[in-house]
Amino acid sequence: MTVLDQPDIRPPMPRQSPLGRLLALLRNTWRGLTSMRTALVLLFLLALGAIPGALLPQRSLNPQKVAQYLADRPTLGPWMDRLQLFDVFGSFWFTAIYALLFISLVGCVVPRIYDHYRALRTPPVRVPRNLARLPHHHRVEVALAPEDVIAQARSRLRGWRVAVRPGDRDGEVTLSAEKGYLRELGNLVFHVSLLGVLVTFALGKLFGYEGNVIVIADDGPGFCTTSPAVFDSFKAGNVNDGTGMTPLCVRVKDFKADYLDSGQAEMFTSNIAYQAGNDLRDNHWRDTTIQVNHPLRVAGDRLYLQGHGFAPTFTVTFPNGQTRTETMQWRPDDARTFLSSGALRIDPPGGMYPTEQERRKNQIAIEGLFAPKAFMHGSLLTSAFPRMDDPAVAVDIYRGDTGLDTGKPQSIFGLDQEMVRQGRLTKEARVNLRPGESATLPNGTKVTFDGAKEYVNLQVSHDPAQQWVLVSAIAMLGGLLVSLVVRRRRIWLRATPAGTVDQRHSVVEMGGLARSDQAGWGSEFDRLRDRLLDTTPAPTTGE
Repeated sequence: MTVLDQPDIRPPMPRQSPLGRLLALLRNTWRGLTSMRTALVLLFLLALGAIPGALLPQRSLNPQKVAQYLADRPTLGPWMDRLQLFDVFGSFWFTAIYALLFISLVGCVVPRIYDHYRALRTPPVRVPRNLARLPHHHRVEVALAPEDVIAQARSRLRGWRVAVRPGDRDGEVTLSAEKGYLRELGNLVFHVSLLGVLVTFALGKLFGYEGNVIVIADDGPGFCTTSPAVFDSFKAGNVNDGTGMTPLCVRVKDFKADYLDSGQAEMFTSNIAYQAGNDLRDNHWRDTTIQVNHPLRVAGDRLYLQGHGFAPTFTVTFPNGQTRTETMQWRPDDARTFLSSGALRIDPPGGMYPTEQERRKNQIAIEGLFAPKAFMHGSLLTSAFPRMDDPAVAVDIYRGDTGLDTGKPQSIFGLDQEMVRQGRLTKEARVNLRPGESATLPNGTKVTFDGAKEYVNLQVSHDPAQQWVLVSAIAMLGGLLVSLVVRRRRIWLRATPAGTVDQRHSVVEMGGLARSDQAGWGSEFDRLRDRLLDTTPAPTTGE
């Protein structure tokens, strides 16, 4: 019988039960998830997933831009919306990456902390049997007894963890020393601090809130953070319903924008007055100045100056001589020149018309463009500079039912075009106006452009965990720096009697090993050798 014809006499492998296979699958999945490689991949995916949040408009910050983005891309936009690319940081996939990264780091760091604790309690390893195989090795005979050689070396190894043990031969003494435990400690601090950043960031999103409000910069009544209703947009944390906000009242006195000759904004500055804490009870206003990236920090909240724009003012004089004046913020469409678009609606005074239907037929609506520094291309208005040097408007004036009484929500930056298509809102004039100029409608109503005021976009942000995010970030950078600078290294010494008549001679072997990185270790080993050993060879003993 040939070897190939021999029967297979190995015992069959025992079949694993379904429960055992499931446990094995779970164990292997957990090991893979808690590996450092997986944590690095998830961290990379988290950074990669945040890119759409920075490049695409986000619904939580600017729903108007998201709506315009979807309208401009009728095919691709809905698919992007299904993937939650306009709500990246609240999407299911970003939350899944975030949660998996947290679990992976916890599963990776906790065992390493325990291992590091055990390593700190464990004495340095014994001297290897063959020191000559180490990357750095030195052998010399010195005129000292083995005990004296080791004692001298031990006294000069300050900052090293040292263990002295007897050797395998008579009279032999060994020394093991290790240094660089801070490297692993720094590595652990880095990962624990990264966990701290994730936890504190999540806590801030849970218990914090963020509100944006547009305020006319004319030292008007301003606003108070008494309710989410005072904000133009409000985003509360998952466990915060918007109640119990920190009381804060703000009035905006003025606004100043500094521009380069190219029209690029250099700095935004606003002088404000505010009340917080006991000031609310005493009705005491405090003056301060805020700028971009220089918020007001008070009562645990931060008040940011985010942007600005222009609010044209129109006065409508009705046929009976009664007037209505309205100021409304318009949206900057050109970030370079601040050419802005918007609309406003003005209701006739009460009692002017005998019936409600008649009143609705004589509502006034204005829609058009505002230029802070007017430049005319024939009859077409554009803006030449973002500073308000020569303001003008190009507007369409409508009369009819503006839809204010229907209860249907409308954009403050445009009219309801359905009302126009139905003929319920009729265009009666298209004019270009500068401050003080007027247009008169066929029924005798006069519309006057009074000029414009500047408004500021303020954000009130409350994040109770913000300082802990900063502390965790600083600790993370410190731990990373320590782990990069400190090297883990070991040295061993073996002192053996030289076997001469004078027992004060020893043969000393020294070996060194860098556990992590050998860069620069050779020169350090040479310095240690010269410092620890008397390198003067022992004199030769005659016969």
